[in-house]
Amino acid sequence: MADLMDLTVGDCLRLQAEKFSRQDAVIYSSLGIRWTYEEFWNLTEKAAKGLIAMGIEKGDHIAVWATNVPEWLILQFASARAGAVLVTVNTNYQSAELEYLLKQSDSKALFFIESFRGTSYKGIIDELRINKNRFPKLEHYVGLNFMDSPYSSWQEVLAAGERVSDDELERREKSLTCHDVINMQYTSGTTGFPKGVMLTHRNIVNNARQIAEAMNLSDKDRLCIPVPFFHCFGCVLGVLAAVSVGAVMVPLVEFDPLEVLETVEREKCTALHGVPTMFIAELNHPRFSEFELSTLRTGIMAGSPCPIEVMKKVISDMGMGEVTIAYGQTESSPVITQTTTKDTIERKVETVGRKHPHVEVKIIDPITGEEAGPNTQGELCTRGYHVMKGYYNMPDSTNEAIDQDGWLHTGDLATIDEEGYIKITGRLKDMIIRGGENVYPREVEEFLYSHPAILDVQVIGVPDEKYGERVAAAIMLKEGMMLSPDELISYCRGKIARHKIPEHILFVDEYPMTASGKIQKYKLREQAIQNFSARQNA
Repeated sequence: MADLMDLTVGDCLRLQAEKFSRQDAVIYSSLGIRWTYEEFWNLTEKAAKGLIAMGIEKGDHIAVWATNVPEWLILQFASARAGAVLVTVNTNYQSAELEYLLKQSDSKALFFIESFRGTSYKGIIDELRINKNRFPKLEHYVGLNFMDSPYSSWQEVLAAGERVSDDELERREKSLTCHDVINMQYTSGTTGFPKGVMLTHRNIVNNARQIAEAMNLSDKDRLCIPVPFFHCFGCVLGVLAAVSVGAVMVPLVEFDPLEVLETVEREKCTALHGVPTMFIAELNHPRFSEFELSTLRTGIMAGSPCPIEVMKKVISDMGMGEVTIAYGQTESSPVITQTTTKDTIERKVETVGRKHPHVEVKIIDPITGEEAGPNTQGELCTRGYHVMKGYYNMPDSTNEAIDQDGWLHTGDLATIDEEGYIKITGRLKDMIIRGGENVYPREVEEFLYSHPAILDVQVIGVPDEKYGERVAAAIMLKEGMMLSPDELISYCRGKIARHKIPEHILFVDEYPMTASGKIQKYKLREQAIQNFSARQNA
């Protein structure tokens, strides 16, 4: 077990730039961009100097609202070298959400692209800037991929950096410690307002290295990164894990299943990340069979449980025999547990692996707080180097999440077996209580996946006067397949307990998702409630 490293994010990149200076570091295949580690290091230096020239001090917060554009990647390391805290903004945010984040985070600068998927970021910012008193600390607005007179441009930031000496940047870097907060990620806010998770250099550098080791990732690998940078999956499991071992980063500006397949083939990628829905989209693309994917070996599937049929195809049809499953949350930097490249397919679909080195895990009874025995369901708690420093300016929420003994309470239900493998059995808040019987959606979903017509399924609870809640299922069918609610209910009878059989069945073409690819069950629940009440009133 390797020791923990007391390195900053900048130190991590510098070591690889010295060791692998002429080796590829970044490839944007569709943009024709190829940077060696030395070239990438120099680009982050210019940008770090640009931040200093703007008046960004150590500890200042700078927000970035963009897809996986090359400037985002440069900013991740430039901000770290300048000692600024990078505040990541969800690309799906609209006006009210952006306003909340900019105020709550006390951001001093905002870097943004012009637009994304029909949303004009510039238009939203134009509106918000009309009342400048809204953001008393926000001094700089920087357009990353466009030039417009009210705003600074990325090129102007880099040009301003030419006035900053090497010595000034060196003094700034020497003033940093690995315990400084360097990254602030906002939780999705499915309940209450989003919270800014404060992560340190030490949190994410060490977590990234542990992730890379579990994947058996090395400087010989080329990692395709289609997951968004604003989420830990992109910037820690992807970018930082690759840099921690000197691997090549091959990002996509935004996810597109065809572009993933094209990029893997063209760049001979050996590793690929994604949430299950991304892998499903790739495997089911009509042109899938055209692509040569034999270079693929490993990668990470995370974000939500993986159906066994999907895992089988990822291994057999994509050649990812060493794919790993990672589990965690933003508050834990983010990975707590991970399978290894050598784990069986059963371990990869039935568990989320074992805890990382230097990480403590326990399962507790959510009512009594007592530690549960092997294979007994309870709340998963974790403690160690990876636990966040806290939520920004939210001490009460921090104290609710992290107890006096330093244990982070995840809110996830889990079991742990005698060999240390952990199964996630649901969320405390997602548990359905039907007539006094507890129903765990994950268990029902796993059974329904066994039906040959079902491509994907999400189980939720909907309010009911008689039982409190009833079980509902939102189902995506495989192409060309037909299935009626009565047929599905018949399929369940005699195989799972009556109280677990979905009573409301909704067929959907897609699920409401976050920009990071997580399914928003609370929105599905709202959709199901509207659908069923409309039927009753018809």
